[in-house]
Amino acid sequence: MCTELKKKPLLIHACCAPCTSHVYELFGGSHAVTAFYYNPNIAPRPEYDKRLIELERFAALKRFSLAVGAYNKSAWSERVQPYRFCGEKSERCWECYRIRLEESFTKAGELGIDAVTTTLTVSPHKDAVMINRIGKELESSKGIEFIAGDFKKENGYKRSVELSRAYGFYRQNYCGCIYSKRERDNKGTGQLKAF
Repeated sequence: MCTELKKKPLLIHACCAPCTSHVYELFGGSHAVTAFYYNPNIAPRPEYDKRLIELERFAALKRFSLAVGAYNKSAWSERVQPYRFCGEKSERCWECYRIRLEESFTKAGELGIDAVTTTLTVSPHKDAVMINRIGKELESSKGIEFIAGDFKKENGYKRSVELSRAYGFYRQNYCGCIYSKRERDNKGTGQLKAF
């Protein structure tokens, strides 16, 4: 008689379906995955909803659990606002990573899950060293394991693009926050617009 081995639970902080597709491919076979969509940085609200709908579709397709955190835009803005003039991969982003990872660790604790990782390092625009540093700091303070990685490496980002095409996912063209959207919109104009 064969007994199925119980998979270790893992909470994956999920920024979007495209990035989650690659990270799920890495961990879905060995872990009981719960994706956690907590991204109060994403603006405007229709963009947030569009990314959530795609993630819900992927979770249903692959049959993994999906938890959705509150869209607490004002609390996010209050913490990030002092860094609004900093660019991509700066203190602004670091604070945003911290906000989302703190909430992910809290959710993992609520669900009784003792390991967390994030899809954030799939993007070539994200600072994996800083994300992993924050994750390890939270691991120490929360007593929940953080599985560090740089998931863009070894063609991880390329694989996420391939999977996105295969599943027909919507792929956004900015990280999600209003500051990165404005930076993208202003790129090449030679002008800086006030936030």
